[in-house]
Amino acid sequence: MYNAQKDWLGAFIIAGLGAGIITSFAVSQGQNPLVGLGITAFASIAAVLFDHLC
Repeated sequence: MYNAQKDWLGAFIIAGLGAGIITSFAVSQGQNPLVGLGITAFASIAAVLFDHLC
């Protein structure tokens, strides 16, 4: 069986960068920055959990 060492911190950083790019565009178009940060945090956590649980 394949036993991969999973890197939680690296996965979270990559997911956060990806979500942050989209969020920064939304904030530049007038979205509330706090809502943008909440969306970024939720998207990052969801992506990391999905990556590690599936």
